[in-house]
Amino acid sequence: MTGDRAEVAGPIDAFRQFFALRRDVLVLSLAMFAFSLGFQMTSRYLPEYLVALGASGLIVGVFGSFGNVISAVYPYPGGAVSDRLGSRYSLTLFGVLSTLGFGVWLVSPGLGAIEIAGIRAEPWVWVFVGLALAQAWKSFGLGASFAVVKQATDPSELAAGFASTETFRRTAFLAGPVLAAVLIGLRMDFTVSFQFVLAVAVLFGVVGTAVQHLLYDASEDSLGESFDGLDQIRADLREMPAELRPLLVGDTLVRFANGMVYVFFVLVVTQLAGVGLNTTVSAAGTSYTIALSPQAYFGYLLGLEMVVALLVMAPAARLAERVGLKPVVAAGFAVYAIFPVVLITAPETAAAMALVFAFSGLRFAGLPSHKALIVGPADRGAGGRVTGAYYLLRNTIVVPSAALGGSLWEFVSPTVAFSVAAVIGLLGTGYFLIYGKEFEAYRWQAVSRHRMGPSVNSL
Repeated sequence: MTGDRAEVAGPIDAFRQFFALRRDVLVLSLAMFAFSLGFQMTSRYLPEYLVALGASGLIVGVFGSFGNVISAVYPYPGGAVSDRLGSRYSLTLFGVLSTLGFGVWLVSPGLGAIEIAGIRAEPWVWVFVGLALAQAWKSFGLGASFAVVKQATDPSELAAGFASTETFRRTAFLAGPVLAAVLIGLRMDFTVSFQFVLAVAVLFGVVGTAVQHLLYDASEDSLGESFDGLDQIRADLREMPAELRPLLVGDTLVRFANGMVYVFFVLVVTQLAGVGLNTTVSAAGTSYTIALSPQAYFGYLLGLEMVVALLVMAPAARLAERVGLKPVVAAGFAVYAIFPVVLITAPETAAAMALVFAFSGLRFAGLPSHKALIVGPADRGAGGRVTGAYYLLRNTIVVPSAALGGSLWEFVSPTVAFSVAAVIGLLGTGYFLIYGKEFEAYRWQAVSRHRMGPSVNSL
């Protein structure tokens, strides 16, 4: 990605630039695709799976907070391992663990209930066990993936670099839920049909692990210093680049808000609203009836969300080179913040839900710029640890969010839970708008573009 610059103005251009990336970034992105496909096929349906296995709304919230604990704890050691040992072997290990997690989810209904401290836990407890494994690549590998893209990209084009890899990876976020919806439609019993989805996820995990282990070229990995335990964690948190601190505060509030309600999105569609799709389509003089259950329709809604995401990420990344990273990140935060209210108050119709999830896709416009704003100020060879330290602190604070949301959902009302989340998200967005810092490489680039006028490539 260094050298001659290629404009990325849309998803097609992002794919073109993606296939021109260095081999290590290309292979990493292929592994990202496989694991994202497996995870997106499964993770958004896990709250529904928990309920089918006997869990309450409160347990669903606790499950979300358990996922937050994993997101908080895993990235830092993952980043430290990748900085010290290199990406190839660490990512292979993470891939094996994730594949085992998909397998635990697959067999959860057959494992039966267990007793914990004299309390009987239904088979849903195995979904917690599976998550501890399945999220390994996603969370442990986070620092490694940031570090690899940073190594391969000029500082002033980090957002475009992330846009290229993210556009490719997010196609899995489109294909995964749609494929899950097709498989779920094969059986009326959700638990049985979801096991078809999980079996396919296991297959993708095996493929992703093999691809990254066999094809990844680790010869150009830049390795950091040895890991010194908790003292190094404290040092990395103290030495976090100053530009990240206001971003971290705003991002934490926005993610706390999202974490309160994220695991309940599927339940809003499938249980509160119970919105499926029943329509008749006429073509060539023949009428076809389309009947989708709420569970299947939810998969297509997630696919629609990703179509919008794919359309906006690359143009937003190039826009950031003209206006800076901060405005683009703030716009994404704003969509995150107001989406809970938009969803919980939407009319209970298929068309309304389609519009709501299309709107949700706009939040991904700020994702490449957000990642660039995190890793950009880091020193070369420390990208993994800086990313890990950032996510360690952010995700630790976010840990109780889903449990809080679950308590409000169970004991007050879903509307209150979603409204409180929106207020917190708006506070985070406002804080970042007021105090957020611009990454210097983008500040000077934006100023230069303003003085010189439109570039030849933009004419």
